[in-house]
Amino acid sequence: MTKGPTEIPGILGGMGPAATAEFFRLICDLAPSEKDQNHPRVYILSDPWIPDRTEAIIGDGQDPGPFILEDMKKLALWGASFLVVPCNTAHVFIDRLAGEIPLPLVHIVDATIEEAARRSARGAWLMGSRGTLDSGIYQKHAKKSAYPLAIPSPELQKKTQEVIRLVKANEKDKAGAFLEDIVCKLREQHDLPVIAACTELPLAWKSSRLPAKGTISSLEALASACINRLYPEGKV
Repeated sequence: MTKGPTEIPGILGGMGPAATAEFFRLICDLAPSEKDQNHPRVYILSDPWIPDRTEAIIGDGQDPGPFILEDMKKLALWGASFLVVPCNTAHVFIDRLAGEIPLPLVHIVDATIEEAARRSARGAWLMGSRGTLDSGIYQKHAKKSAYPLAIPSPELQKKTQEVIRLVKANEKDKAGAFLEDIVCKLREQHDLPVIAACTELPLAWKSSRLPAKGTISSLEALASACINRLYPEGKV
């Protein structure tokens, strides 16, 4: 191979910025490439000014849907071949926009559930933002394949939201320590892996002492799905 794939991913990021940077790092790491020219061309639009997704879902914020759609159209105009959005909660609004999205989309929820089913047929804990869990988007997509999800208590969900906030505030060490306590409490109830269904959670997990095999990262699942599309002859 002298050049990378002909398809160009259009990454709509900034929700949050650190998760977007980690996602692009994963794309680089997973690409079956031997030199620069083997990697895919990638267009990244990092837009942290998109209104908060969880606040909109719980009725306290502006609808981010029009902003997401506008940015997707920009990526299409730039020449992207398909779209990728490394933010789980954003997909609540993306699903509502399905008929208006200008390009094919690699869906983070579907990619994550497929990876979870491959890793743990018995099911998994679902950890994510309040918006993601309240919306039921994972439960809805998991129902298609009858994949069992365990849902944390409201108390542990509130603590998970604090982990997410700490990562966004660039306090990853604190987030990792906080996450350890939550996961230990979940495992006392059911010994299942944890779906990190917020793209900040894998960053907190990396800063914790929790074993890497204990989580199913939505960031890694999405990156793998993108690489499989870009390199169909050499899947990861």
